[in-house]
Amino acid sequence: MRAIVLHHPGGPEALSYEEVPTPSTKPGWSLIKVRGFGINRSEIFTRNGWSPAVQLPRILGIEAVGTVVETTDEVNLPEGQTVISIMGEMGRAFDGGYAEYALLPNDQLYPVHTNLSWAELAAVPETYYTAYGSLMSLFLQPHDHLLIRGATSGVGTAAAKLARAIQNDVVITGTTRKPAKKERLLQTPIDDVVIERDGELETENQYNKILELVGPKTMQDSLAHLAGPGGVMCITGELGGEWSTKDFDPIASIPSGSYLTAFNSGKVTEFALNAMLHLIEEAHIDVHPTKVFDLEHTADAHAFLDSADSFGKVVVLPFGE
Repeated sequence: MRAIVLHHPGGPEALSYEEVPTPSTKPGWSLIKVRGFGINRSEIFTRNGWSPAVQLPRILGIEAVGTVVETTDEVNLPEGQTVISIMGEMGRAFDGGYAEYALLPNDQLYPVHTNLSWAELAAVPETYYTAYGSLMSLFLQPHDHLLIRGATSGVGTAAAKLARAIQNDVVITGTTRKPAKKERLLQTPIDDVVIERDGELETENQYNKILELVGPKTMQDSLAHLAGPGGVMCITGELGGEWSTKDFDPIASIPSGSYLTAFNSGKVTEFALNAMLHLIEEAHIDVHPTKVFDLEHTADAHAFLDSADSFGKVVVLPFGE
């Protein structure tokens, strides 16, 4: 089979397109034909060498969508079943989705029923599941003012679309470090755009719901814009490349009567995945990715996300539509 293998850390050129043996099933694991996968920031971190626990060489990919072709669980995972797989050390402790076929643990294969195309479905798993779970943690209510920090990311644009479907009258503000991206954000359900400069937002406004996707790097500045009492901020992403924060005083930083929470996308359930897909289809949410690449050009997909032009979700389709 064809796969993308990382032999050593580096830029997009470190991703090697090559022929490798197709894996064979083993007890508790089934083989899927990978019809699509999204490119995620965590994979870029691993490619750069920022995930020391990942042993190389490795086929990257923390998510995949496809069909079961060889099963070891005929009851729950019959051959031909459409499945989503996310996280669970996929692409880290064992080979992941950057390939034509992937051998994955049965308990990490989630059967789904959907009318989405492969490109649309490939855009959903990690990105929309993360956005959906984060918004559930924010308990959106009518007339909420929602701030999405890191709105030009795949999760950011997904969160805006899902938030509008969950509460049609929520007021959504998105942030970006690049003023040139303001108009593109305003073409999404985002109502207003705030520019971030040197880690600080160029506004005095406050918001009673905040989705923090940049992470610890901007967390304290975001908290300064959290309205209280009753405000909620959910920290989910680490787009800023920092995993912890220094000199954080929760009593001083969290507005009195407001709440700081987090969402871990590694905790996946079949029920939540299908509830999310149901919302996407019922609300006719446009989940089509910004760009689609074939497997051979996965390195180009990484290069696009590394560039100043990156926006929204990027997917790869090993077999086309």
